[in-house]
Amino acid sequence: AITGFEALCRWKHPERGYIPPTKFIPIAVEAGLIVQLGAWVLHEACRQIREWQGGDLDGLPVAINLSGQQFSQSDVYRDVVNAIKEHGISANLLELELTESELMADANKTIFTLGKLKQAGLSIAVDDFGTGYSSLAYLNRFPIDALKIDQSFSLESVDGNDNFPICSAIIALAHSLKMKVIAEGVETVEHQRELVALSCDEM
Repeated sequence: AITGFEALCRWKHPERGYIPPTKFIPIAVEAGLIVQLGAWVLHEACRQIREWQGGDLDGLPVAINLSGQQFSQSDVYRDVVNAIKEHGISANLLELELTESELMADANKTIFTLGKLKQAGLSIAVDDFGTGYSSLAYLNRFPIDALKIDQSFSLESVDGNDNFPICSAIIALAHSLKMKVIAEGVETVEHQRELVALSCDEM
């Protein structure tokens, strides 16, 4: 069953075709445009949620990625709440994703801001979990709803790689902390079945 969507940017260049975010995001950061890009993504996601209301996809949440700069250079709580109100959608239909490194950049400020966002009704997920650096003690302090396992763990685990115990441990850790687990990059039925066997919630 479809449980939700994630909004991801792709740059459709008139000559070079589709350019992936690994290419243009660093440029946006260097040019000082990443906060504006993040704001645009936020409003586009809210607009799409609103457009789906009353149709077959009504009620399905959309996840967006937040950058560290959005946290440090803008009032994320104000921006997100204003966007939700402007587009007339429910807060529980928007999920915010941050990486471990972004969470840990200013942990105390992040805990405060995420707490306000949670109170407003939004869901919070840690993206690419296991690839960055964080303290497990802090993981329990952040108001997090879901951990997203990086595809390098979830897929290699299924393919017989040594990462199998890591993937299994992340799922067990998340569940013990009452968090949902989402595996990224799943493209085959085989991968789906193996992750279901590991009690992975979504993929």
